[in-house]
Amino acid sequence: MSSPGRLRVAFQGERGAFSEEAIIRLLGEQVEVVPRRTFESLFAAINDGAADRILAPVENTLAGSVHRCYDLLLESTLEIVAEVVHPIAHFLIGPPGARFENLASVESHPVALAQCESFFRQHPKIRRLPAEDTAGSVRHVVQSRDTTRAAIASIRAAQVYGGTVLAEHLEDNRANYTRFLLLNSAQKSAARIPSANKLSLGLQLAHSPGSLWHALGVFAQRKINLLRIESRPVAGRPWEYMFYLDLAASLADESTQDALRELQQHASTVRTLGCYVAAEMPVVG
Repeated sequence: MSSPGRLRVAFQGERGAFSEEAIIRLLGEQVEVVPRRTFESLFAAINDGAADRILAPVENTLAGSVHRCYDLLLESTLEIVAEVVHPIAHFLIGPPGARFENLASVESHPVALAQCESFFRQHPKIRRLPAEDTAGSVRHVVQSRDTTRAAIASIRAAQVYGGTVLAEHLEDNRANYTRFLLLNSAQKSAARIPSANKLSLGLQLAHSPGSLWHALGVFAQRKINLLRIESRPVAGRPWEYMFYLDLAASLADESTQDALRELQQHASTVRTLGCYVAAEMPVVG
């Protein structure tokens, strides 16, 4: 049941997912988390009245872009109001009473399993079993009470479902981070964010030589740093693309406004997806 006055934030997955950890990291324990089964239902959560905000993953330092979330963002009318970069630490979790030496199988989402190759090479007798969700695999393992089964997920999943942590940091590379975007209804987030220093745009360019070069040139000429570019195909229009851009820029700056005005000459569609405070990047080393 929803608690009156608490901010409701939806995420894809089950309770204990890394996305839930990221929500708490960004907004604190006082928020009400709202699990959604699929990315499609996640992006519909605000319109459905199930949530006030949604948190969506868009890229991981090891697995790359989450293309479905980029597509749904570009198709939606939602606006980016914040971002968070969250470390992904994989824990081996069994039911109460489980012991590592008795394990026969480990289950999790295929991406999580793939990020723990060293563990499986060191323990070749343990079978890996793909599952739909990291946190959901913990719930299934704990409910089974089968002490030969374990799952790979977040420490929060162990806490939520009462699992036993059998090993920590199974990930092959500790520099494993996921970037999440906090999204709101565009009508409810029209006010500019103080100290905003990051700008995200969606562009559709003319299908002609040099169109991308001309579009990006408006930022280069003003020494506005391009942080990320992602191209996504336009459904129903073969060989045409939408471009997602992240820029180190603020809408409060006149140079940014000048660049956007000139950009209109080179793009058939220019959409501001959000201007917000850039997340603090982790120091790797």
